Amino acid sequence: MTVRPLLHAFMVFGALISAEMRSSEAADQPQQMKAMCEKGTATACNALGLLHMKGEGVKQDDTRAAALFKKACDGGDVGGCSNLGVMYAEGIGVLQDDAQAAAFSRIGCDGGSMKGCYNLGVMYAEGVGAPQDDVQAASFYRKACDGGNARGCYNLGIMYAEGTGVQSDNFQAADLYRKACDGGSLRGCSNLGVMYAQGTGIKQDDMRAATLYRKACDAGDAKGCINLGTVYQVGRGVKQDDAEALRYYGKACDLREPKGCAHYAKLKTGRR
Repeated sequence: MTVRPLLHAFMVFGALISAEMRSSEAADQPQQMKAMCEKGTATACNALGLLHMKGEGVKQDDTRAAALFKKACDGGDVGGCSNLGVMYAEGIGVLQDDAQAAAFSRIGCDGGSMKGCYNLGVMYAEGVGAPQDDVQAASFYRKACDGGNARGCYNLGIMYAEGTGVQSDNFQAADLYRKACDGGSLRGCSNLGVMYAQGTGIKQDDMRAATLYRKACDAGDAKGCINLGTVYQVGRGVKQDDAEALRYYGKACDLREPKGCAHYAKLKTGRR
């Protein structure tokens, strides 16, 4: 088991719509969204842009989506700015441009888009669109985390666990993994489980570790499934059960995690 998976080094799009309308409602009412956008409602432009990206209720059109995100951003919707930053980062609907990606992510972050702050953290961590700077990356992840972004909490937890950009602190790492897990980060749950299993930064508790692995695995995290398979194989925090171990290794394998396949094959054939 490991507590050092890679950072979530990818950009994320903002929430589908503003708080006033649910996703299904937006998809059912693209004409209403279009009318609102044309009248200057920036949040509607952002919502319509995401519908065009996904092809939900409208024709799938990345170029149109990017134009709508730009209109939303120009109109003051910071989610549109963050989304446009992602489009530039990935070269979707626009020419790929890391500098523009960083610029629009920064506008989003400065305006209160926690996804924009998270994305800036990724860019500083990777040295893409911004100078490589782990201290700055940690700062933006912290801002994102404090604003409720679970990925920001997870990445900052990794940085505290490894002492990258911040002073190494396992207690802080455990607390951040807990926040990430509570916010829906499956890897946050899995990493917190590892810390409970090892008694690192937190009181050792095998049963709690197994519970967290199960939570992560049930929601589709392959590493959580591997860790849960391991505790069943050795009988830590749960009753030893090779059949259950095979089940969870197999699930990890089905989730395209090669280590899950390898563990399954070794246990199934009795190889060491």
